[in-house]
Amino acid sequence: MLKTLHLFKTGLQLPDMGFLLDEKDLNKLIVIGDRILIKPKTPQSKTKSGLLLPPGVNENEKVQIGFVVKVGPGYPIPLVTEHDEPWKGASEEPKYVPLQPKEGDQAVYIQNSAIEIEFNKEKYVIVPHSAILLLLRDEGLFQ
Repeated sequence: MLKTLHLFKTGLQLPDMGFLLDEKDLNKLIVIGDRILIKPKTPQSKTKSGLLLPPGVNENEKVQIGFVVKVGPGYPIPLVTEHDEPWKGASEEPKYVPLQPKEGDQAVYIQNSAIEIEFNKEKYVIVPHSAILLLLRDEGLFQ
């Protein structure tokens, strides 16, 4: 079952209804940690034999496909203390283990782990890195 929440500019949250973001610029969204923002691929409206499918029938599928829009920084690495490595200078900058997906990749992900949001009247999902099963990276796809 898809987990969803509503979020308004007032900060009001209503559980189990989807995120509604009023912002216009996608670049203002910051993906946190090991999360990935995915634009789901438009589901097919016909079967291979030509039968028309009712709306929402593909939302019940356990595995979905979409395009990676934004990727979080990755898994945080604990800061090294002065006692562990005294020869190195102290650094307060957090470090991360990077994630495999890159913007533009096509991702196959588990639907149950996805959180649905609506941004500029378009549907997106936020998926943890562990819910991605497969990536398709075509370097020349968007050129």
